Amino acid sequence: MPRPRVLLACAAAAVLIAGCGGHIEVSTQNAALHHGAVLFNQRCSGCHTLDAANARGSKPAGQAKPGERTDGPNFNVRKENRDDVLFAIRNGGFSGSIMPANVVVGKDAQDVALFVERYAGRKGSSTSGGKSASGSGG
Repeated sequence: MPRPRVLLACAAAAVLIAGCGGHIEVSTQNAALHHGAVLFNQRCSGCHTLDAANARGSKPAGQAKPGERTDGPNFNVRKENRDDVLFAIRNGGFSGSIMPANVVVGKDAQDVALFVERYAGRKGSSTSGGKSASGSGG
């Protein structure tokens, strides 16, 4: 099998595996919100947690203290506003952590920011006490 086919097969398998065990809870009736949730799942779920996007992050369940550098904020408990999310997306977070800048751009970034603003913080307040979209982890 030529190399591009192998890479394509690996990418397809990764997408399928990432979708296992849950589903995106955002209705397709609002296309921008649903698109933002799908993008969040695809681009942000390796570090950040947000149930509405079936995103589990990298921090072990129940761990409140910071751990690995890839442990991004848990957006189930941390409320965010659209401007802060857009800033974090464009600049790679707030704290100089390893979050890549411009992980999504343009309309995609707008949709992710809208989704995070609407769905973040629905399960209480964070123990981290921070307000930024990236805080100490992304």
